[in-house]
Amino acid sequence: MLIDLDNIRNIIFDLGNVLLNLDFDRSIKAFNKLGLKQDVIDNMHIHADPVFYELSIGKVSPASFRDRIRKLLQNIKISDQEIDSAWSAMILDVPVQRVEMLLQLKAKYKIYLFSNTNSIHINKISQEFYDQYQFEFSSLFEKVYYSHEIHKYKPDVTSYLKVIELAGINPTESLFIDDLEPNIAGAEKAGLKTFWLKDGMEITTVLKPVISEL
Repeated sequence: MLIDLDNIRNIIFDLGNVLLNLDFDRSIKAFNKLGLKQDVIDNMHIHADPVFYELSIGKVSPASFRDRIRKLLQNIKISDQEIDSAWSAMILDVPVQRVEMLLQLKAKYKIYLFSNTNSIHINKISQEFYDQYQFEFSSLFEKVYYSHEIHKYKPDVTSYLKVIELAGINPTESLFIDDLEPNIAGAEKAGLKTFWLKDGMEITTVLKPVISEL
């Protein structure tokens, strides 16, 4: 399945499993090693404790998040670094072919990022991206919108409306790409054009015909 970009001026990308490779099992296993008896998150982003969601909408600080994790672990001696490392273990990489894809798309389209995420993860992603590519991850985009900064969370329709408002874009000229069907449904309710990147699809392959014409 190919993406239709007719009459599209703006492309809004999701981050995890679209641009960034993730492995949720790594965080689950890391927290289990620290003594947590329940999975913190699954592949559908269902959290075991409200604090994970609260961190992702900026309702609690990273410090408060870590304190809550210590209570869940019943271990006050667990360090900030150990908690951050376990929580961020799911983060893998942004492959070079996807970086090149974004740079090529910028020649014709305005490129945005909208992700349900948190400051701990973004700090890790940003640092590791810079270490690998020697430029800032955020510079790939016209603007980045993170749930913990805009205090809105997909698939709530208000989250997309907030991004549309902040970006000052026309939703009928804007394509939103995500790997989760509920997020696609929410975006459509907000009036955005959408593409569901289903399991097994690679975004660079899907967009290759478009890039070849640039």
